[in-house]
Amino acid sequence: MSNCARTDQHCPRCEGPLPFEFSMAFQPIVDVATQRIVAHEALVRGVNGESAFKVLSQVSNALLYRFDQACRVKAIELASQLDMTTALSINFLPNAVYAPEACIQATLAISEQVGWPAERLVFEITETESVTDRAHLRNIIDAYHQMGFTTALDDFGKGHANLDLLTELRPDKLKIDRDLVMDCHRDTRRQILLKAVADIATQLDIETVAEGIECRDEARWLHEEAGIVQHQGFYYARPAFEALPPIPGFVAS
Repeated sequence: MSNCARTDQHCPRCEGPLPFEFSMAFQPIVDVATQRIVAHEALVRGVNGESAFKVLSQVSNALLYRFDQACRVKAIELASQLDMTTALSINFLPNAVYAPEACIQATLAISEQVGWPAERLVFEITETESVTDRAHLRNIIDAYHQMGFTTALDDFGKGHANLDLLTELRPDKLKIDRDLVMDCHRDTRRQILLKAVADIATQLDIETVAEGIECRDEARWLHEEAGIVQHQGFYYARPAFEALPPIPGFVAS
């Protein structure tokens, strides 16, 4: 995978306007042990709240780098305007980062402009199945750690986002995919797998986040039986377009 030629300046591949507009919705990530919101994930939407698919279908390979950078800037701008006090979680495509130090410049610039500290930025690595150069991905994670950012593997347990990634990568968080979480309160096989993932993550000093929680029974089992305390899903709140959604309540112990 090529590197940007200018590692101390803005990345030329990442700059320039996009031929379409977009915005963001925000969904909270909660910690049921401490009964608080720990982060909000920024989710791409159309300017009138259209689906992520409608936006992403306009992103060609030629626009990938600029779109990735524009998403980071938009998410930080909106989070600041909404007076978000939690961490901000932003998805990023590893193949949209040629050289971490160059391709992070727009993020650093907007963060400085609005006063958003590095320790309150979480970068979620998506589409790991498209990464053929794991050394490059490891370099991104290591570089982001040095800059003070938190990293997470998204959709863990689905497709190529599996255990073998952890032999080379050292993320701060694993976001466990909905396919494993679904019906976990009554599915023995899912329970075994979830407990195994939680145990491995604990031994590797990695936090776990359960995604896609849709009912109280799932939430309670994850907390009480698997010890997974960071949760995200419709049970707590649906994504709110250009807003921070209210939390209806936390699962009881």
